[in-house]
Amino acid sequence: LIARKETRPRRLGIMGGSNGGLLMGVEFTQHPELWNAVVIDVPLLDMMRISKIAAGASWEGEYGSVDDPAVRAFWEKTSPYQNLRKDVKYPEPFIFTTTKDDRVGPQHARKFAARMEEMGLPFYYYENTEGGHSSGANLKQQAHTNALQMVYLTRKLMDEPAT
Repeated sequence: LIARKETRPRRLGIMGGSNGGLLMGVEFTQHPELWNAVVIDVPLLDMMRISKIAAGASWEGEYGSVDDPAVRAFWEKTSPYQNLRKDVKYPEPFIFTTTKDDRVGPQHARKFAARMEEMGLPFYYYENTEGGHSSGANLKQQAHTNALQMVYLTRKLMDEPAT
């Protein structure tokens, strides 16, 4: 899209949750120059410690074990939490999680946000106290989360930056 001049990074955003949240974290850390908005929703972000967080141990069949040297080498280069860098200009992400997420656990999003804060990097963070591994326990909470994400995307992609 950028190469064909359909758009430019200032107007390009990405959004994904759960496994898609992992993909958003990887894109955010590996290609920050491509996006102006990144919604990282109920994400897996610390792949070096995934087996120790929430239901992570059950995912070794899907993601492999960091005890395997080849898997460890892959995640060392790819895991979003481990690959955040202070000297990189990242877009300001919207990180969303839920306190009661029993699949991914809120720890991934919390740790990622804490590391960004330690590095002085800007971000938006919202943690819903209800809902499990989704945006809300009911339609009202889901609508609230969707509204937060849409306002974020609108401000990042449609509004003109302040001069």
